[in-house]
Amino acid sequence: MLPVLPVLVPLAAAVLSLAAWGRPRAQRAIGVAGTAGLLAAGLALLARVSAGGIQVVRLGGWPSPFGIAFVADLLSAILVTLAGVMGLAGAWASVAAVDGPRQANGHWPALLVLLAGVAGAFLTGDLFNLYVWFEVFLMASFVLLALGGTRPQLAGAIRYVVMNLLSSTLFLVAAGLLYGMAGTLDLAELSLRLRAHPSPALVSAVGMVLLAAWGIKAAIFPVFAWLPPSYAAPPAPVAALFSGLLTKVGFYAMLRVFTLVLAPAGAVPRGLILALAALTMVTGVLGAVAQGEIRRILAFHSVSQMGYLLLGLGLGTPLALAGAIAFLVHHSLVKSNLFLVSGAVERIAGTDRLDRLGGLWASRAGLGVVFLVTAFSLAGIPPLTGFWAKLALLRAGVEAGAWGMVAVAAGVGVLTLFSMTKIWSEAFWKAAPAAGPGEAAAAAPGETGPGLLLPAGALALLVVGLGLSAGPALALAERAAAGLADPSAYVRAVLGPGGAP
Repeated sequence: MLPVLPVLVPLAAAVLSLAAWGRPRAQRAIGVAGTAGLLAAGLALLARVSAGGIQVVRLGGWPSPFGIAFVADLLSAILVTLAGVMGLAGAWASVAAVDGPRQANGHWPALLVLLAGVAGAFLTGDLFNLYVWFEVFLMASFVLLALGGTRPQLAGAIRYVVMNLLSSTLFLVAAGLLYGMAGTLDLAELSLRLRAHPSPALVSAVGMVLLAAWGIKAAIFPVFAWLPPSYAAPPAPVAALFSGLLTKVGFYAMLRVFTLVLAPAGAVPRGLILALAALTMVTGVLGAVAQGEIRRILAFHSVSQMGYLLLGLGLGTPLALAGAIAFLVHHSLVKSNLFLVSGAVERIAGTDRLDRLGGLWASRAGLGVVFLVTAFSLAGIPPLTGFWAKLALLRAGVEAGAWGMVAVAAGVGVLTLFSMTKIWSEAFWKAAPAAGPGEAAAAAPGETGPGLLLPAGALALLVVGLGLSAGPALALAERAAAGLADPSAYVRAVLGPGGAP
């Protein structure tokens, strides 16, 4: 039952948290313990899959394609472990940076349900249940986004829920069409039945619907307008979780289904994915350069960096897929950490507007070091994680002869470094501006507390550690990518020895 534990642990913790309603200290303890349990389950699953191959659990004993299957291959195990890391960091930071009323009114159960939904999406072997898990974490994320009831939060929450409901509708329509075409929604069975489907045009049309549905959830061009206001409004730990996990689940769905189910049928043109990758990178980074608030800069970079993931998917070679997996892990870590840093800055200075910030290096050198490490990794400075992930993608582009995409990716990296330098010079390096009438004064030293700074520091150390151990990390990503490039082992594990083509 190991593949099911990453879902059961946070769900059980969510039930316990609801039972402890009105006891905030107990809820905090349950929340932190539940996220730690998710991380432990993810690490155990990763070790099992790495040593013993793909793990499959069929609930109720029903065989595929009739039963509900949980399938853990190397990609799923890596991402579940990543969800545990993000969840524990977010829970740790929530203790200090989420105010009492929010914690007392559903923050902890919603956070745990969100993590259960994300883990379920990574582990399900069925397209309909992928839709179900999407809806689980959509509801939980809406609660986290709207808690507090401030005007910016509600405005962001409305955009978020409207766009994601549109995405879910498109997803459900595509799932219904696929079921009508193939008589199953089991991913492994779909992979076999769509290869010989008599209407390739219909398969391609369904692929386009899924691209639109998951493109909204992943916030790619041109359907990313919901993301900046949604990520700029909630508390920093919530924004960190959203940036680190939610858009990545949308990309994971593309990565899984477009390689396992639709690639053999040629349903989604790679040229279209590459064009969307270039437009996502460019529009996102230009939006970031134009912003004057740290949170909005980071939110637009969340859009821009999705383009690199699409680049790996569009190229489709084993090296490109390995680069996309490495980049997904890198981006989740660094972008979540940058949102935690932005929360610390806002608690210290009372604002994240760059024109009202300054002097943080002199008073908060430790925070400055954490920001520099994470920002340099985002921009792709060696030897940090971003450098190795981008290098793999650029090498894949060169090998494929996609010189235009290589030039776009390199140029976007330069602009990313520029916007990170702008944050550094305005918030940390320049002298602190004098507070005007009615403006918030800087917080007293130490007010941010270890509850927010320590998880940010831990994630920064993880970024450094993964960068310095790039060889084993990339080797693991290459093994996961090999399973995507040749999905026969996945199909055989789910359907049995006679199921692989």
